[in-house]
Amino acid sequence: MPAITSATLVGIDGAAVEVEVRISSQLPRVDIVGLPEAAVRESTARVRAAIAAAGFRFPDRRVTVNLAPANLRKSGAGLDLPIAVGVLAATGDVPCEATTATGFVGELALDGRLRRVQGSLALSLAMRDAGCRRIVVPAANAAEAVLAPGVQVLPARDLVAVVRHLTCENELQPAQQPADFSSEAILPCLELQDVSGQERAKRALAVAAAGGHALFLFGPPGSGKTMLAQRLPGLLPPLTFAEALEVTRILGATGLLDEDALLPRVRPFRAPHHSTSRAGLLGGGSPPRPGEVSLAHRGVLFLDELPEFERRTLEALRQVLETRCAVISRARHTCTFPAHFQFTAAANPCPCGWRGSLSRDCTCSDEAVANYAARVSGPLLDRIDLHVAVPGVTWSELERGPAGASSADIRAQVLAARQRQEQTLAPLGIVTNAEIPDAALEEYIRAASEARRLLGRSVERFGLSARAARRALRVARSIADLAGEAKVGLAAMAEALSYRREGTRS
Repeated sequence: MPAITSATLVGIDGAAVEVEVRISSQLPRVDIVGLPEAAVRESTARVRAAIAAAGFRFPDRRVTVNLAPANLRKSGAGLDLPIAVGVLAATGDVPCEATTATGFVGELALDGRLRRVQGSLALSLAMRDAGCRRIVVPAANAAEAVLAPGVQVLPARDLVAVVRHLTCENELQPAQQPADFSSEAILPCLELQDVSGQERAKRALAVAAAGGHALFLFGPPGSGKTMLAQRLPGLLPPLTFAEALEVTRILGATGLLDEDALLPRVRPFRAPHHSTSRAGLLGGGSPPRPGEVSLAHRGVLFLDELPEFERRTLEALRQVLETRCAVISRARHTCTFPAHFQFTAAANPCPCGWRGSLSRDCTCSDEAVANYAARVSGPLLDRIDLHVAVPGVTWSELERGPAGASSADIRAQVLAARQRQEQTLAPLGIVTNAEIPDAALEEYIRAASEARRLLGRSVERFGLSARAARRALRVARSIADLAGEAKVGLAAMAEALSYRREGTRS
């Protein structure tokens, strides 16, 4: 009885599946057992037609296909190919020993062609960990699957090519590994100088990029909040190889991977609409799929019009910001999706947007403004490190044209600050100041005595929470890193606290 190795997606991860095929002398029938979902159960018709199109005869006896482990739900059409190979091995058309240490995944067309499947990188990693040294995948998945280290990827266009390879008539040629990954490549990005004025907001953007801090921008419509947020990815360091592999795996598992953008260098930027549901933002469904927080992994998640999001959705985001992952629990299993992103949000100061504006009068009552602000809870705002007012831009600032430092100049400062953090924080296994655990703040912040006294006075005067005070310390450390200072001085602490004071006035 042949046993063929394959894999199925569970969230964004692959899980190895052993496909067992047995042919018995009973009335013709095909049974697929082992918790198959609809797409897997329907594979019977595709496999039967593909085997006939390849010139072989489907057995006219009872065929039992077991997908082990039996307690794991199997989804997707990627099990078509291993089932077909298992049937051919059971009938003797393919030697069983030829399938040893080889994994198979792919959807079959009725004429035997192999169609692309989702998540081939995650599936390849799962089959590799199950002991496969070679993996047969559809040709359309070769560029993604070959990114899995430590395994040989054999792309095939149809079932006939797979059979010829297994019978040694015409072996499949291994896919070529991609060119060396270079994180020093020139990255396309939006230019920060396109935003007129807003020098303080640009400075806050640089601080946020340097330390990986969450950022909240508030101001009237048209002041440049969205433009500023869109330029944050261009200030961040390029993705490392490991990070690019993580991003590719997530996009591949969700079907959003662009074949021409494998191993991206630019960090993801996700800006979901405020009507996005809780499942759309955090992940959900059956089987569970990652949400926007996971699609923004290693990049930037931007929530524009923050008060317009559903309150329950925003409250659920609080835990994700703390744990940097989204846990989706279902009756049969639990999926954990990575969600290590840089959070950025924007909001108007009131429902009409013009409160505090010098150009137009606000028409909102104090009660309406209070209700609007109450849509975002204090605990969520407390988890955002920098609160920055973005006032309206005057006509003279618009006419002045590009001003201030360019994106390339600020990115160079950010890279230098990140390198200092990497050297300092290496013993903790983290790379940014925003990730420093509370227990290590005393050792790694290195704040001068006068800076600590200023922080203490500010906590008492402005009623900052313990969490807000600790976040101010981390921001001050990032400001000092931008300036190349070994200790957090009075100026760095004062600037860090100024971002908190703006939040208390909002």
